Amino acid sequence: MSVQREAERLAGSILDRHGHVCVFYHNSDEEYHLLRPYIAEGFHRGDKGFHVIDERRRQDHLRRLEEFGIDVAATEKTGQLEIRGWENAHLRPGWFDQHAMLVLVEEVLTGAKRQGFPFTRWVANMGWALEDRPGVHDLFEYCIRLNYVVPKHEATVVCTYDLTRFSAAQVVDALRSHPVALIGGIVQENPYYVRPEELLEELRQHPRQPGRAA
Repeated sequence: MSVQREAERLAGSILDRHGHVCVFYHNSDEEYHLLRPYIAEGFHRGDKGFHVIDERRRQDHLRRLEEFGIDVAATEKTGQLEIRGWENAHLRPGWFDQHAMLVLVEEVLTGAKRQGFPFTRWVANMGWALEDRPGVHDLFEYCIRLNYVVPKHEATVVCTYDLTRFSAAQVVDALRSHPVALIGGIVQENPYYVRPEELLEELRQHPRQPGRAA
């Protein structure tokens, strides 16, 4: 008889089992404070942690994981922890290709299952979308399309946004394309969420132009 897995939590709230979540923060300390229980719980349960970060902040990220009680060297060796800079994820090979990134998401989540991990906790800092790179204007469409990918896997994808850097229009886009949002430290079913098929139709009628992030 299979044992039912306890639900994942973020900031003290229960997450949907196949969640796509946006987290808003004002500084790095707040970002890690919000993520700490979610990340630490995952390693305790034996889940895979896949983190996409600004490579320039790798040492700070590793330090914070160690402060969470995570043995970084050991978990990287076993494959339980995988950390990639933006250039090896969203911005490879130097720009943003949303379709290549969606393929990578599929590969990582499928691969984690083959490795024997029961669940994947994907955490991505979305600051890459503020870089002056081709394709970053496709952020909104990418987030929409992720809602077709994530439910097929045993995973939660958490995207973090710095409210001091993203525009109001970009924040609205994030809210409309993520079913769950963490705002002001509270996780909630996102009342601004719009079904992906509706948003894709909106983009077909009113496509975003290069150079316009929102």
